[in-house]
Amino acid sequence: MAQHRNFGKAFKAKVAIEAIKGEKTINEIASIYEVHPNQVRQWKKQALEQLPQAMADGRTKRERNIKSVDEEKLHQKIGQQAVEIDFLKKKLRQLGLLEE
Repeated sequence: MAQHRNFGKAFKAKVAIEAIKGEKTINEIASIYEVHPNQVRQWKKQALEQLPQAMADGRTKRERNIKSVDEEKLHQKIGQQAVEIDFLKKKLRQLGLLEE
């Protein structure tokens, strides 16, 4: 019975990129990397299918995370400033420097 080999993501990506470039035939690539030509075709197909999603989602998620963190920091700052303003108004009223 044939033994199944497990290939890492980086290896699969490297082989898929070679196939996408089109500088060598699928059979040549398969021979160089010692994998079956059908496997090379499958990795190429997967890479081409997932590339648009990877390009779109990665940026969007990153932007959402940055925006969320920035908004949270701004809300904290606004809350802190509101407390400080209330404190200063109270002290100014106590000193008679601010009318109610």
